[in-house]
Amino acid sequence: MQYILDNPDVVWQRTLETAQLVGVAVLIATLIGVPLGILISKVRWLALPVLNITGVMYTVPSLAFFAILIPYTGLGMRTATTALAIYSLLAIVRNTAAGMDEVAAPINDAARGMGMTNLQRLRMVELPLALPYILAGIRIATVAAIGIAVIAAVVGAGGLGRLIFDGIRRLDTSLIIAGALMSILLALLADAALSRVALVFRGDLRASSERG
Repeated sequence: MQYILDNPDVVWQRTLETAQLVGVAVLIATLIGVPLGILISKVRWLALPVLNITGVMYTVPSLAFFAILIPYTGLGMRTATTALAIYSLLAIVRNTAAGMDEVAAPINDAARGMGMTNLQRLRMVELPLALPYILAGIRIATVAAIGIAVIAAVVGAGGLGRLIFDGIRRLDTSLIIAGALMSILLALLADAALSRVALVFRGDLRASSERG
């Protein structure tokens, strides 16, 4: 704690690096994972292989994953971002598919009866109803990515992991505690913010359904 008070600029910079790394990685995973989740909810035979592949990749130890990626992506942010995006896929794909599956058949039938095309039904009916599930997947992926991002310091990606590894190298517990505390705080803030967003969307959906 004392290190944070004595070096606020350094701690803030490392926290921003971690937030940027996680934000970019989760954004990439969302852009890939949401369409994948929609696809496997529509094409059922793809569900098992897609979930198995993303599940297997999630179980690979982070240090090993970084080592595998280094020959292709080099040291630094690119390797860390790629690994975190891959780790984030499982929660986003799985929750998106679950949200799509929760859309009741009568609702889809009613939309179809109104003359909506498949794309219109997806955009105006299915995705809004699945959104709470999708946001929950993004929240889970974000919190997990913040924890894994600490390891990214070993490939030169900076962030709060740099404080922890510097502390280990110097046998300085104040550095280790500073990095760990800020990682926990960042994860809690991200979880609270995304939970709030989910509640707002849920409230908007409820209000629109009541008006309907």
